[in-house]
Amino acid sequence: MSNQSNTSANGTRRPLFFVAFILIGLAGITFRIYPSASFTGLGYDEGLYRGYVTNLIDRGLTSYPDFAENYVETQQKLPAVILPPTRFLYIFSAYLWHEVTGADALLSLHRISCFFSILLLFAAAGLTWRLAGPAWALGVFALMSCAPTQIHMAQHALIDGFFAFWATMCLWFLWENFRKPNDPLRLTLFAVCLALMVLTKENAVFAYVGLLALLAANRWLHFGTITRTLLLVTVVGPLAGLVILIFLCGSAETFIATYRLVVSKASVLPYAIATGDGPWYRYLVDLLLASPVIFLLAWAAIFRLKFNDKPSLYLLMFVVSTYLLMCNIRYGMNLRYTNMWDLPLRYLALGCLVDITRSFRRREIFLVVAVLVLCAIDLRQYYIFFVQHDLYELVTAGLLRALQILK
Repeated sequence: MSNQSNTSANGTRRPLFFVAFILIGLAGITFRIYPSASFTGLGYDEGLYRGYVTNLIDRGLTSYPDFAENYVETQQKLPAVILPPTRFLYIFSAYLWHEVTGADALLSLHRISCFFSILLLFAAAGLTWRLAGPAWALGVFALMSCAPTQIHMAQHALIDGFFAFWATMCLWFLWENFRKPNDPLRLTLFAVCLALMVLTKENAVFAYVGLLALLAANRWLHFGTITRTLLLVTVVGPLAGLVILIFLCGSAETFIATYRLVVSKASVLPYAIATGDGPWYRYLVDLLLASPVIFLLAWAAIFRLKFNDKPSLYLLMFVVSTYLLMCNIRYGMNLRYTNMWDLPLRYLALGCLVDITRSFRRREIFLVVAVLVLCAIDLRQYYIFFVQHDLYELVTAGLLRALQILK
């Protein structure tokens, strides 16, 4: 009789689960598509990306080596850095959008940012489903749908949400290969995602080091099985992306010169000096300002972690290892770069709620209400930052003023 009642309950819940999933998905897509941001001007980065896409539309893909050579010549004469054309995948994706829809360069960039912000929302749900099951996936799906910086990335022609999608996919397929070693499809998808991440942005080095840290930590944390094939793919994937970039630049010399100029000139950019510096805990402050309750719950979850909670340890290790690098880049800190941490932080926050409510009566109802409250708080934060105050760059001073901590 008990088994029959459990089966009946599961049968009743299954339609409710899919209805909830659809409603949350529609809400998350709406938040990203609807033009809610008060800032409607042209950002500095957006103008540069528009120029690259326009050149690609006018002159075609075969002219890409000329873009790289012109960049080196131009950048050598400038006192500060401009964005390099090696961020190929984002630029090329906007070019493809233009070819398919006829939209202009800037609109194509906007559409690509929005589209990949939506894809990241579903990728977060998919990875969480694989880590902890459908109930957790639904909770993280709801929290990600309302994440302020995720919605912000969808509203502008910025690359960081696009990059976060590929970093999350790499994180997902590494987990898949840990759990089911030597599967040809999983290995291939992991290699492809690694190559595409490298083709997106130079920040790929941070995410890649985070993935290497997970491989190294597996000896003690036992996420799964590491095989020689997995190690080979972990090297071959990024190497393939690197070779493609060199080919696009026309030569290894041009490619190396591009990155040398980016590194040397970035440290003298006046805006970066004014806004991109700070102590090692700068990102902690910014994350607390952006999503205070999510951050505090995620922080609390760290102190409640158990060794057998492999998914939480997996995501936490990724955040910690990438944080250690990113907080040490002089004049190179910005909350936009933390988009790839939104999923791990929300997973940990949900884990904290699950842990502290183990002895609660009607626990499921409480968790649903708690997740809805967290979503409402994050949407309120988005409204304050990007609707009431027309923030574009996510620097500490702007966040503090929007919250009226600084006048």
